[in-house]
Amino acid sequence: MTLVWVTGNSGAGKSTVCGVLRQRGHVALDADEDGFCRWFDRSDGEAVAGPPYPVPEGWLDRYGWEIVRERVESLAEESRSRVAFLCGSAENEADVLDLFDAVVCLVIDDETLRHRLATRTTNSFGRHPEELAAALKVESSYANDLRATRRYDH
Repeated sequence: MTLVWVTGNSGAGKSTVCGVLRQRGHVALDADEDGFCRWFDRSDGEAVAGPPYPVPEGWLDRYGWEIVRERVESLAEESRSRVAFLCGSAENEADVLDLFDAVVCLVIDDETLRHRLATRTTNSFGRHPEELAAALKVESSYANDLRATRRYDH
């Protein structure tokens, strides 16, 4: 029936939205926690284990976070008779937008992003300066990138 992609930068509230949707009885999956995404080596495209903590300088330049299209295709097939939400973000999400019926992008300002990453309890990504810098860099282009796909409107 309907598959909805809830996206946004790290710390924007995707996991919180996912939890609220689940509490309200909706099918809602977390792309990170439910196995839709993986770390990969940008030099050869191979899957790799998650980042060490703290992330060494340059690690995020070599390795990226991607969504696995085949997993989303399976979810889209399973969702033909119901509404389902997939909550997450990935560098290659433009490669799977065609599988979604709607996109919701959570956008927050830099000050709020810094605060949420520094104080969240669900995971530690964004606390290390290298991760924070990467998150701030991504946040500035998130909504503009989705608007360019013509799948998102403010």
